[in-house]
Amino acid sequence: MKHLVCALCGVMASLSSPARADFDASRLWVNAGFYSAHFDTNKGLRNANPGLGFEYKLDDAWSVTAGRFINSDSAHSSYVGAYYQPWHLGPVKLGVVGGVFNGYPKAFNGGWFPAVIPTASLESGHWGLNVALVPPLKDRLYGALSFQLKFRLP
Repeated sequence: MKHLVCALCGVMASLSSPARADFDASRLWVNAGFYSAHFDTNKGLRNANPGLGFEYKLDDAWSVTAGRFINSDSAHSSYVGAYYQPWHLGPVKLGVVGGVFNGYPKAFNGGWFPAVIPTASLESGHWGLNVALVPPLKDRLYGALSFQLKFRLP
């Protein structure tokens, strides 16, 4: 948790630096974790991944994100990263989220590791949905289609 707090402080400090505009609460999205539809349905993995996460829009293509959740192995995971979604297919934004994750017991002894994951996002009003295609990594991480419902603050 300490690392997540430090990462959030770093992200917020960079957002409030003189080179950036003032913090705008209407650019902040909050989520309650993920729902992961795993490709390996017979492994006893946790599909509901509750947690707390934040996403802050820097512009139409970039946003920063951080959060903590209970992962598919029923362990606590944290993440810090950035979305880059420069392409549009109608109202859907396409791109990737890149960042660092931890807490997966079979992946790097639960330590931090980098990942780049294809994503699609749909946002309308105060509600949005991020969909990520999480690729499998041998027997360390299990592949899934991950859904993240988010709410934008007024």
